[in-house]
Amino acid sequence: MRIALIHALAHSVEPINRAFTELWPQAQVVNLLDDSLSADLARGGRGLDAAMHQRFAQLAQYAVDTGAEGILFTCSAFGPCIEAVARAHPQVPVLKPNEAMVAEALGQGGTLGLIASFGPTLQSMPAEFPPGQRLELALAEGALEALNRGDGARHDALVAAQARALQARGCTRIALAQFSLARARAACEAATGLPVLTTVDSAVRALRARLAAQ
Repeated sequence: MRIALIHALAHSVEPINRAFTELWPQAQVVNLLDDSLSADLARGGRGLDAAMHQRFAQLAQYAVDTGAEGILFTCSAFGPCIEAVARAHPQVPVLKPNEAMVAEALGQGGTLGLIASFGPTLQSMPAEFPPGQRLELALAEGALEALNRGDGARHDALVAAQARALQARGCTRIALAQFSLARARAACEAATGLPVLTTVDSAVRALRARLAAQ
């Protein structure tokens, strides 16, 4: 199976490729990175406008044209753009980065704490959960910048601090909302003792199952 991974953050590349190596090594993985997507969204002030939708459509069409049998987007802030791609290519499984984790989180009860290091993610991702899911949101300010500087320890510490804050607000589980945050899972577990969900493993499992069912 040829799987196209479409990234808007460079830091998403390594965690999801590692997950494929561990969980689905037979897949032929192709990485498409446009890190201007997240930068333009953060500073543009126009949100997910027609121009952004067109950029996603072009990336997806390129992936399909190169033979991709499945497409996984790895940045959480672009849900409506990804949904439009899925409608345009019904013959190809197209996954949003969080949908598998959201499915796994349902039915577990309690309040889920959602941590992001990229602000727009906290604006778009809550709509992916059903109305009955109790959510508390937290932004790990400075974490993404630390990762950009190569300071992984600082990144993980800032994310873990938000996990502790969410625990104090009554959360019984923590979800890390971006692929780039997966590296902080152990730090969050150590800081809180709570179950911590990440997106990478659940995304690989879901895509593999969906393709196997076709």
